[in-house]
Amino acid sequence: MITGGLIVAGIQMSGQEIFVIIIVVLLLFGADKLPEIARGLAKSMRDFRKATDDIKREFEASTNEIRQDLNDVTNTIKNEVTDISGNIQKDVNEVSENVQKEINDFSNDVQKDVNEVKDNLEKDVNEVKVDIQKDANEFSDNYNPYNYND
Repeated sequence: MITGGLIVAGIQMSGQEIFVIIIVVLLLFGADKLPEIARGLAKSMRDFRKATDDIKREFEASTNEIRQDLNDVTNTIKNEVTDISGNIQKDVNEVSENVQKEINDFSNDVQKDVNEVKDNLEKDVNEVKVDIQKDANEFSDNYNPYNYND
């Protein structure tokens, strides 16, 4: 396990490895070329970082358009579902009101018929009562228990 050191391009290097690389670079290019190589390397790193940032920005911009399109589609679907749900609820309420009205109308008709039958029965009972009373009075008037003529 290496402790300390530098990570370059995903590779972890210890201080000894870095020191060996610097000596090899000095031997190959010389001390007077080292500042120029460092500037070139720094410029290359800046250009690489700039290109990476540009790619990242372009990727974000292109995915932003896709995300916006997805949000638009999602909002459209939500609005349509809300509209459909509202229409279904409206239809259900309308059917419920119609059923309730039909039930109330039927109930009123039944109540009216029951009242009519009740009134007719009461009328018939009163007529029968009057007829019985009338017959009872006639019988009482005509009946003499002491009359043996019959």
